[in-house]
Amino acid sequence: MLKKVILLYIFFSIPITIFSQDRVKLFYLGGQSNMDGYGYNDDLPDSLKFFDNVWIFHGNPAPNDKLGGKGIWERLKPGHGTGFSYDGKRNKLSNRFGLELSFAKELMSIYPSEKIAIIKYSRGATSIDTLAITGGGNWDPDYRSKGGINQWDSFLNTLNHAFIQKDIDGDGKEEQLVPTAIVWMQGEGDAKKEGTAKRYYYNLKMLMDLIRAAFRVDDLPVVIGKISDSYNNEIAKVWKYGELVQHAQEKFVDKDKKAAIVRSTECYNYSDPWHYDSDAYIDLGKKMAQALLKAGVKD
Repeated sequence: MLKKVILLYIFFSIPITIFSQDRVKLFYLGGQSNMDGYGYNDDLPDSLKFFDNVWIFHGNPAPNDKLGGKGIWERLKPGHGTGFSYDGKRNKLSNRFGLELSFAKELMSIYPSEKIAIIKYSRGATSIDTLAITGGGNWDPDYRSKGGINQWDSFLNTLNHAFIQKDIDGDGKEEQLVPTAIVWMQGEGDAKKEGTAKRYYYNLKMLMDLIRAAFRVDDLPVVIGKISDSYNNEIAKVWKYGELVQHAQEKFVDKDKKAAIVRSTECYNYSDPWHYDSDAYIDLGKKMAQALLKAGVKD
């Protein structure tokens, strides 16, 4: 792992110093489909439909190919849930949303005088462990599919494209993006097999350390969304070894002084066997933002 981190510092060039008049708190949202978001825009209250001082760079979610991670900065609005894409020129918003809206709304209450920036890159049906790979791909930096690219590469591509754009809001001033926290909602993909579920703690720790290194902040706070189960399939449980992944998530937070976990997911309703309903995503975003203080995020 140390070798990976050293190589990451050498070859991945996020600017350390950006001469700018505006400092912007930056949050990364990552994971799989419950980070993508399956809430319906029609269910949103008016308070979550417009954001004056929050900007988002949503890396194009793609399978293991060269399209992953490209995008542009835009003012946050509904449509960054499943079905979102970037066509090379503009964002193509969907009729769905994820936790980013209520997360941003709560951040505006926590930091009323701050400009907020969100980088989002997530991909449904992805795993960390290579032995749990399905159609969505994998986050392990050492794994390469036939196309030669995995979700880790698309994540790095997202950061590269996001940081290249110096003036994220188009006001003529360059912004200094200040990495503030990682928000991670993932684990269901690793809960299908006993072996991958048992290795989840090690894999999660490795990946969070690498993401921290990518942002060049070794102790960057991490907030984890605890996975849950709808018990809505022919054998009741959807994630056969979900408890092992849950235990690993709790272990990660217990051992990492800069981490916190959101457990309200166990009470959420679902829109299908795998994904929460609209009210759940609204609550999850709010709870993720509130957990930042427990993870050691400072004013």
